[in-house]
Amino acid sequence: MQKEAKAETLKRLNRIAGQVRGLAGMVEDDRYCIDILTQLSAVRAALRKVEDEILRDHVGHCVEGAIKSGNKADQRKKVAELMDVFARAER
Repeated sequence: MQKEAKAETLKRLNRIAGQVRGLAGMVEDDRYCIDILTQLSAVRAALRKVEDEILRDHVGHCVEGAIKSGNKADQRKKVAELMDVFARAER
């Protein structure tokens, strides 16, 4: 990952880790189910944002590098990797 993208990703993931710890506390404290579900939704949205940023960095750095290199095997590999990721995505 590029330096700026990595720093931003780590910051987001640490924030998400805090949200998850907060969720555990909510469950331990027998908080209202709808409040817990609302927070779960927020965590999922935050994870999707991290996923999007990592994908954007990958395409802008790794895939673009393969295209610029002219290496057909590397280009095919990068496209195949992206296709595998999209096939697994729950969108």
